[in-house]
Amino acid sequence: MGGGVGGEEFRSVLHALRVWDSPLPGFDPEAAPGEPVALFREWFVHAARTGQPEPHTMSLATVDGEGRPDVRTLMLHDVDARGWHFASHATSAKGVQLAARPEAALGFYWPSVGRQVRVRGAVTACGPEESRADLAVRSRGALAAALTGRQSEVLGSVEELVRASAAAWERAGSEPDAPAPTWTRYVLAPAEVEFFQGDAARRHTRLRYRRAAGGSWVRELLWP
Repeated sequence: MGGGVGGEEFRSVLHALRVWDSPLPGFDPEAAPGEPVALFREWFVHAARTGQPEPHTMSLATVDGEGRPDVRTLMLHDVDARGWHFASHATSAKGVQLAARPEAALGFYWPSVGRQVRVRGAVTACGPEESRADLAVRSRGALAAALTGRQSEVLGSVEELVRASAAAWERAGSEPDAPAPTWTRYVLAPAEVEFFQGDAARRHTRLRYRRAAGGSWVRELLWP
């Protein structure tokens, strides 16, 4: 084992890092659409086409039973009129937290274009049919991971995981419609969506969509 990295070396590297050294796209909030889904899709496709790696990865924040925040990275599965879609096991830490308190926040960061998107709202668990369909359109590896199950439980050893994963991969290959009962698709219905466009001079543009009474969207600029 190496000696590790000391505090001085860590801080030297940390403080030498820079952001947004390349040209950034513009953003005119006056020209933004009246609802956030259209703008999110536009920004997402733009980020993907400019070479941003894995633009579909996002942070999901939830709250546990003691009121402590929790966060992890996972993949976006869709965005439609209902909201932002993702999936996990209902028995995982996030699944348990969402069952107890079905509210969450999402965060996207696309550094290649200096853009962030934040989404907050209530979360609904989809039914078995839609949750199973979520796996049906994904890869064999995704099904194998779902069949392995036991997400967030304590693991006895790496060897135990290797055995369970190998069995799950074999089953996913021979039984592509194998059920994964705890696999659940979730939809976050947005109450607030914020779009952040970074600026090298730190004059960042922040546009927030806020759901008003009656379901309409209010657009507000925020100080950076």
